[in-house]
Amino acid sequence: MRTMAREIAGCEGATVTVSGWVHRVRELGAISFVLLRDRSGIVQLVYQEKVGFTLESVITVQGEVAANQKAPGGYEVHVSSSEVLAPAEPDLPLAVNQDLDGVSLDAILDHRLVSLRNPRIRRIFVVQSAILKHFAAYLRTRDFTEIKSSKLIGTGTEGGTGLFQVAYFEDKVYLAQSPQFYKQALVASGMERVFEVGTAYRAEKHDTPRHLNEYVSLDVEVGFIDGEHELMDLEVEILAAVFEGVAADCAEELELFDATLPSRAELQQTPRISHDDARQIASDRLGRRLFEINPEAERALCDWALAEHGVEALFVYGFPRKKRPFYTYPDDSRTRSFDLLFRGLEITTGGKRIHQYAMLLDTLPRFGLTPEGMADYLQIFRYGCPPHGGFAIGLERLTQKILGLQNVKEASLFPRDRRRIRP
Repeated sequence: MRTMAREIAGCEGATVTVSGWVHRVRELGAISFVLLRDRSGIVQLVYQEKVGFTLESVITVQGEVAANQKAPGGYEVHVSSSEVLAPAEPDLPLAVNQDLDGVSLDAILDHRLVSLRNPRIRRIFVVQSAILKHFAAYLRTRDFTEIKSSKLIGTGTEGGTGLFQVAYFEDKVYLAQSPQFYKQALVASGMERVFEVGTAYRAEKHDTPRHLNEYVSLDVEVGFIDGEHELMDLEVEILAAVFEGVAADCAEELELFDATLPSRAELQQTPRISHDDARQIASDRLGRRLFEINPEAERALCDWALAEHGVEALFVYGFPRKKRPFYTYPDDSRTRSFDLLFRGLEITTGGKRIHQYAMLLDTLPRFGLTPEGMADYLQIFRYGCPPHGGFAIGLERLTQKILGLQNVKEASLFPRDRRRIRP
């Protein structure tokens, strides 16, 4: 039976079998020290001979475990037999066993299939996996149903802009910007509480450290709500559960990135301010009048929240109607919607939705939409839909801000942007 690198410490004197990738080789005379990497960590192997395998070759060995304070984890394996399962070519495009801080992000992403072997990079996605685990686990405790909606759609629920067109037999369809249509349909079906972890697509010509054209959206929709503040309450509880779970599961990863997480008590202090107040606070802190909440303003607002409330997060609500999708519930010239800013970046957009059929019919022309073009969507409300609302958290942005990454592309396994569609 295979023993993982992390389990070696409990096996002193035992004969074990370990398998993995050759991470580093160091030769001292006739003795070779090999660092072997598997998913759990690194173990030192000791050979009484020189070895001929290349870095990243996949090997399996048998040997006796011995204590050695200088070895990773304080133990090593004295090899008695060794087999190369798959040799690696010597021309590695990146040094997997070294710090890649001096390597450009483009080079790292150009060689993504190799760079993901780097232990530090790979641990980003250990944290991301924990986020997904605890997001879903918490919502299941609140009686939410997980859904999976289609990503090929006939029309956009947020209008016709920002959509990727796809040839679909004799027709043209689009990649979904969000599961909004389906979330609302399933709330109206009687499920009442649904969530989805799925891919979303935005055909927006951004090329910034905060944007992806394909990203993972953590979507939530809830029926029978009174207003958007109920949704903010829910998101605070979700994030508290996620952060507690990540802290428990990923202590080593957080330490590696020198990352900290807000406590539940800190998250519960997250301020909620109107869009107008947010613009004024950001204007005051930046020393000039702002007409919108831009990335610089988001950073200034999170600095303000930390200074005034002890948490690098805040909700901004009451966005102008023209800044929100047509389905957002209006409140005169404003909307019952919100964003959550976290550590200088918007990670969530949400709000209450229009649920009355007549109000939707009145709203569509204001956004250049027609009842004929939105016939399927309108059917949800024509036959009765409860008051409802929801929000979406960007998985890559949340991962980025938890770990303090410079670019959101670092938090995507295979990022897609204006210039990158491979590997």
